[in-house]
Amino acid sequence: MEIARKTRQAAQNLAVLSSEEKNQALESIAQALDGATPEIVAANEEDCRVAEAEGISSALFARLKLGESKLQSAIAGVRDVIKLPDPVGTVQIHRELDDGLILRRVTCPLGVLGIIFEARPEALIQITSLAIKSGNGVILKGGKEAIRSCQILVEVIHRALAGTAVSPDAVQLLTTREEIRTLLGWDDYVDLIIPRGSNAFVRYVQDNTRIPVLGHADGICHLYVDEAVDFAQGVSLAVDGKTQYPAACNAIETLLVHQGVAAQFLPLVAQALQEKGVKLLGDGKTQAIIPVEAATEEDWRTEYSDLILSVKVVESVEEAIGHINTYGSKHTDAIATTNPETAQLFLNLVDAAGVYHNCSTRFADGFRYGFGAEVGISTQQMPPRGPVGLEGLVTYKYKLIGQGHIAATYSGKEAKPFTHRDIAE
Repeated sequence: MEIARKTRQAAQNLAVLSSEEKNQALESIAQALDGATPEIVAANEEDCRVAEAEGISSALFARLKLGESKLQSAIAGVRDVIKLPDPVGTVQIHRELDDGLILRRVTCPLGVLGIIFEARPEALIQITSLAIKSGNGVILKGGKEAIRSCQILVEVIHRALAGTAVSPDAVQLLTTREEIRTLLGWDDYVDLIIPRGSNAFVRYVQDNTRIPVLGHADGICHLYVDEAVDFAQGVSLAVDGKTQYPAACNAIETLLVHQGVAAQFLPLVAQALQEKGVKLLGDGKTQAIIPVEAATEEDWRTEYSDLILSVKVVESVEEAIGHINTYGSKHTDAIATTNPETAQLFLNLVDAAGVYHNCSTRFADGFRYGFGAEVGISTQQMPPRGPVGLEGLVTYKYKLIGQGHIAATYSGKEAKPFTHRDIAE
């Protein structure tokens, strides 16, 4: 409870800092992380050693590992956030309601974020930088497999913030599984929970808290190869989407192929994927064309996060869309086609946060979108949706300034009319 109180107080102070003060704090963090690289890498190597001994999956191990190059990318991400416009204090509406009665809608921080994330320790760096820039305090809970990495990162961040206008109390770390339940009960202190994990875990969080939850669960992404396709391009998109980083939530898990090109396309894509070590599973129509193991109903619902890909032959783009909307996780889905009308139908009807035409699903990322970093990818229907950067971490308030105006003046038979005149900034 003391952690919650300290974070809330630090967040209130952080909310009124200038852009310059927040950016100075972020630069201090970047410099401190750079200087502590040997300590951070050593802690992560110990996490990796223990995790391997405990039989961690290859997908989770890939996310856990924080080598020097990945750390340097995360540090560069902090500096990218510095370059972004401050999302706090933006006037969204500036309107005269009547002479001397002025309304403004102004962006402001949410308050305190509670982030529960998986093995990826670099996510802690991204989340912290976005929280500070958007004026929010943050309480972090990483996976147990990354505990040493998270602890050293927060220690370094606290040392960096000690000499800035941002209180170190604005960034807190929880370290035990029991504390998750405690965090979910802090509705008086935490304004938004962002869980990053499996569908089951996200549902657990939603069912056990009164705090609003921004859910990022499974990433069951699809690539649909249409009958009007550039074969080389389709193969390239499939290979990149599956193998560029198979543990990522935006890697494809199912390949859908139009029956009109399946006989020609499947042998080409199978050879390219198998050369990269991908295990293919297929429906009956796929098995009639290429020698692969059978895919089951469960495979269409599975996020492998590994070099495994399910393949299905479909009769039409409409069947592909139906399959995606039935089995997908509303993350990111792509179509490979040279037919613009088919592409538009796909983009309009697929229900996902990201819908792509002739490009890899691996582009679904806050950094690649120019957000500097992201706190996660939201697959919920309400905004924010997709990669959540700075703009997803602020809300707004209405500020109304008058000169003794009263509501009675604008009601009744002699009601004075409002002017409702927008004012140019």
